[in-house]
Amino acid sequence: MKGTRVRMAGMAVVLLALAAAYGGHVAHAWEPGLAPVAAPSPPAGDAAAIARGAKLAAVGNCMTCHTATQGQPLAGGLPLQTPFGVIYSTNITPDKDTGIGDWSLDAFTRAMRRGVSRDGHLLYPAFPYPHFAQMSDADIAALYAWLMSRASVNAPAPHNALIFPLGFRPLMAVWNKLYLPPTSSAPSATSTDTQAPEVARGRYLVESLGHCGACHTPLNRLGAERRDHALQGGTLEGWDAPALTDLTARPRPWTQAQLTNYLRTGYASEHGAAAGPMRTVTRSLGDASAEDVEAIAAYLTTLQSNPNAAAPPAAASVHVSTAPANGATLFAAACASCHGEGAAMSSDGHRPSLSLSSAVNADSPRNMVRIMLDGIAWHESEAGSFMPPFAGTFTDTQIAELANYTRVRFTALGPWSALDAQAVARLRKESPSR
Repeated sequence: MKGTRVRMAGMAVVLLALAAAYGGHVAHAWEPGLAPVAAPSPPAGDAAAIARGAKLAAVGNCMTCHTATQGQPLAGGLPLQTPFGVIYSTNITPDKDTGIGDWSLDAFTRAMRRGVSRDGHLLYPAFPYPHFAQMSDADIAALYAWLMSRASVNAPAPHNALIFPLGFRPLMAVWNKLYLPPTSSAPSATSTDTQAPEVARGRYLVESLGHCGACHTPLNRLGAERRDHALQGGTLEGWDAPALTDLTARPRPWTQAQLTNYLRTGYASEHGAAAGPMRTVTRSLGDASAEDVEAIAAYLTTLQSNPNAAAPPAAASVHVSTAPANGATLFAAACASCHGEGAAMSSDGHRPSLSLSSAVNADSPRNMVRIMLDGIAWHESEAGSFMPPFAGTFTDTQIAELANYTRVRFTALGPWSALDAQAVARLRKESPSR
């Protein structure tokens, strides 16, 4: 914790130094406000635009980020945990007092492309406008039409809780100068290059509205994506977002069909179920256009460095010499009824062996521990998966022993050398089930 505070303080000093260097840009931290409108701008009442906007909102996962637990849809108030403190999502319903009901299409477009609110104050990049900046005019207009057709909710957002001095919004002018891509011309939702139309559409969605890099790309010390490591894996809300560039190097290489099904249902027959933040993403994508999800999968398939590579098979036998002493007992008591050889859930439900699990095979134990602590919440769908949380059942030592035993039993990788009770305790602090 002390090291984190030191890093945050160092980052704050860097930002202040940059603010001094870019003083002229800091002066534009509040841009001119745009006049409120009495009624939403066209095509906000267009039925076709509203229907298209609903599909696009599902790609962008708007509902998840802008809906608090037990809150009204799109009314904001969800606490977003960042390395710099807590930022609360805003109300994007058509409420004129606390939402965007008096925003014109021009004001909405400016926010999406440049991170500037209607009244001129700068937004934080927890709202991924560097990605939304790449959206086409038509897609922004359709999304605006859909939002303006939603139920109006009066719900002011709580105050953010950021470390000093990051609550000083002028610093965002410096951040934008450094990291916001230029948008001198409106991007296109199609491509004129040599890519197949489906792949080009997928690339557009991944890089813009889908904002996949916001989770799956590592961040630098100022919270910006390291574009030279695009989609090579990141960490968000205490979970590891795996690299999307090595899907063929998994214990069972992903196929485009499996990836499409996973994105739409949260489950892949040879890889397992989505958990953590990805769970809500797949729920949202289930409401997106099937063609758009297929296009995303098609594009991601082209990113693999060697799409024909065959990963080494995972072992499924117990390595007694390295298996934690108490792990076998814990596994038999808590896990074997679902994940043991011959268990009804595995044989009748066509669940993959844990030897194929991304979490079990990952270099880091983070996701494995988080799944054990948090479980996988039930969702009413045919392909839905469920796992109860064990945060209140097992101690930190037992979680570490069980996780390492599972890895040893189902793979040839051996236990995670850094996974012990202290490591679990740190991860438990990030868990809502703690």
